[in-house]
Amino acid sequence: MAGSSIGTLFRITTWGETHGEGLGVVVDGCPAGLPISKEDIQQYLNRRKPGQSKYTTPRKEDDQAEILSGVFEGKTTGTPISMAVYNKNQRSRDYSQIRDVYRPGHADYTYDAKYGIRDYRGGGRSSGRETIGRVAAGAVAVKLLKELGITVTAYAKEIGGITADEKRFDLEEIFRNPFYMPDREAALKVQEYADRMMREQDSMGGIIECTVQGLKPGIGDPVFEKLDANLAKAVLSIGAVKGFEIGDGFAAASSCGSQNNDAYEYREGGFVKKTNHSGGVLGGISDGSPLVFRAAVKPTPSIAKVQSTAGKDGKDFDLSIGGRHDPMIVPRAVVVVESMAAVTIADGLLMNLSASMDSVKKIYG
Repeated sequence: MAGSSIGTLFRITTWGETHGEGLGVVVDGCPAGLPISKEDIQQYLNRRKPGQSKYTTPRKEDDQAEILSGVFEGKTTGTPISMAVYNKNQRSRDYSQIRDVYRPGHADYTYDAKYGIRDYRGGGRSSGRETIGRVAAGAVAVKLLKELGITVTAYAKEIGGITADEKRFDLEEIFRNPFYMPDREAALKVQEYADRMMREQDSMGGIIECTVQGLKPGIGDPVFEKLDANLAKAVLSIGAVKGFEIGDGFAAASSCGSQNNDAYEYREGGFVKKTNHSGGVLGGISDGSPLVFRAAVKPTPSIAKVQSTAGKDGKDFDLSIGGRHDPMIVPRAVVVVESMAAVTIADGLLMNLSASMDSVKKIYG
């Protein structure tokens, strides 16, 4: 299987299956000398691990990270960083009923059509558990970005059609409710709606917003390696994400130039924008404003409510999916979106070192 790697200089490769021995990632291209610890990685993994509340899968996994290479005496060595998380609570028997059935909303049929074989134990590589490697790599990328004064913050902007009110935004509130929403009132409404969906054996989707602060202008390239294009690929590669927009996004289509254009002004020795309809990227290159994008996350496809499907034998089948599944993907996907943004930006920063002779001279001159 190709396609398990992303990035050019800061490159990550994830590996493993949801019901195999374990999962992990290899991070190649991280500069030597970056302070990193197992605790740094674990802090991020704890945000996506199962069993955090009744609104996530009850599968009990500690998701303890092991750093196998690339770190010595608390700092990166410049060699590939290999990290692993070992599965301890697999229950493959939960999936025996669907081994010959194509689940609605899953990659079962497409895997069979491509490879002629599929791992029916939770979806194998197409499982959301694959994101363990992304988050571990994201923890490294976030640490690198913090050294440069860059922060990446993601949160649930909307769940089940209930939107966080920007007038009530409180970033500290993100970690006070099980939905990672920055609006307490909205989170309480989501909780009520989520309880109803669980009683009805159904699921819900939402929107994750991510903001990057401290990113200087000049990151990204103007053609195929646009910063926003690379962010879109990275975020859309997350299994449950079905849409991506940056800045005003699709709203720009119903706007006009005089509204959508961001006016410049010169302030404190530099150019700044009065507005940020572009979301921090123009011509594929960061413009120095906060980078703001959103990802649309579909409802969890594994639901107990009876669905109509078909099996390999071509016969119709009424399916109720058992096992342990998230009633919503959004809360645990927040840190995944944040991680993929950090990985993409870290790669863009390193790529930018060779953008001009001035940059090269600062290192070698």
